[in-house]
Amino acid sequence: MKRASMIVSGAVLAVFLFTAIFIISTASAQSRAATAVPSAKFKASFSMKENLKAYIGKDVLIHLRSGKTFQGYVKAVGDQAVHLEKLSGRDFYDALIRIEDISAIEAKFRDMK
Repeated sequence: MKRASMIVSGAVLAVFLFTAIFIISTASAQSRAATAVPSAKFKASFSMKENLKAYIGKDVLIHLRSGKTFQGYVKAVGDQAVHLEKLSGRDFYDALIRIEDISAIEAKFRDMK
C-alpha cells in the first residue's frame, strides 16, 4: 500500500513539474518577438555584386551553382570576386569566390528581441 501511494505521489509531482516548466517556457517565448534588422535588405533589380556590397562586414551564406555553401563575413567585393572571412566551421580560413558562380545569398533579416 505504501509503495502504491509513493508511485502515485511521484507521478503527481512529475506532472506538476512538467506543467510548470511548460508554462514558464511558453511565457518566456511569448515575451520575445522578431524584429527587423535595420540595414538588411536585398534589391532584386541590383546585381549580385551590388547586393553583396551592402553586406560588407556582415555575416552571409553564399550558395554556389555547384551546390556548395559558404558562410562567413563579407570582407570585400570586387568586379569578379567576393572575399569571405571567418568562415563558419573553419575559423582560420577565408574564401575568394567568383561572383558568376554564386546562385543565391542568404542574410539575417530578423532578430529575436
